[in-house]
Amino acid sequence: MEKQHALDLNYLKEFKVELTRFMMAYKFACDEMNTKINILSDEFNFIHDYNPIEHVKSRVKSPESIIKKIQRKGFDFSLSSIKENIRDIAGIRITCSFIADIYQLSEMLKNQQDIKVIEFKDYIKNPKPNGYQSLHMIIEIPVFMSDRVEYTYVEVQIRTIAMDFWASLEHKIYYKYNKDIPEHLSQELQETAIIAAQLDRKMERLHKEVSILKEENGKDDDLIMLANQTIPTKMLETLAHYKKLNEQNNS
Repeated sequence: MEKQHALDLNYLKEFKVELTRFMMAYKFACDEMNTKINILSDEFNFIHDYNPIEHVKSRVKSPESIIKKIQRKGFDFSLSSIKENIRDIAGIRITCSFIADIYQLSEMLKNQQDIKVIEFKDYIKNPKPNGYQSLHMIIEIPVFMSDRVEYTYVEVQIRTIAMDFWASLEHKIYYKYNKDIPEHLSQELQETAIIAAQLDRKMERLHKEVSILKEENGKDDDLIMLANQTIPTKMLETLAHYKKLNEQNNS
C-alpha cells in the first residue's frame, strides 16, 4: 500500500512538471511572437516611416478554460491530445490600421523561416454569417527549452480597428444574452458589420490618396533639396577658374 502511494506521488510530481513545461511552452511562444512582431513593426517604421500595427494583445488560455473545451469537444484528457486538438491555447491578436496592412503583415509572418502556417482562414474576403471579419492563422513555431525543442501552435488573428471594435461589442452582447441573441439584435449586428466594412474601405481609399500625394510631394522636395545643396566655396572658385580659362582659349 505504501509502495503504491509512493508511486502515485511520483506520478503526480512528474505530471506536474510536464504540465508546467506544457503551459510554459505556450507562454514562451507568445513571447517569441511578440518579439517577432515588434521587430517587423520597428523595421517597417524605419524603412517606410509608417507603422501598420496599432496594437498587439496576447494571451494563454487558463487550465480551466482548456479543460472546459476538452469536455465540450470530447477529446482525450492527455497532454498530447490537448496539444494536437486545441490549437488556440496561445493567442496573438494584432490590430492594424488598414486592410492592406493585414495582408502585408500576414505575408511578412509567413516568410519567417521558423514559422510554419498550419491553417489560414480569411474571414475578410469571406465573412462569417454573423458579419464577423478577421484574418486567422494557426502557426507552429519552435520553442527552445533547456533539454528539448517544443513545436508549439499559436493562433494569430489580424484585423482592423473597425473589425476589432465590432467583434468586441458582438462578443459582449453574445454573452449577455447567454449566446441566444434576439433576432432583431442579430440583424442589427450584421448591418453594423457591413457599415464597419464600408468604413474600412473608405479609409483605405483615403489612405492611398494621401500616400500618392505624399510620394509626389516627396519627389518635389528631393529636387528642391538637391537644387539648394550648398556647394563648397573652393569648388565654386575652381569651376569659375576653369570656365574662364576655357573662354580665353576659345576666344
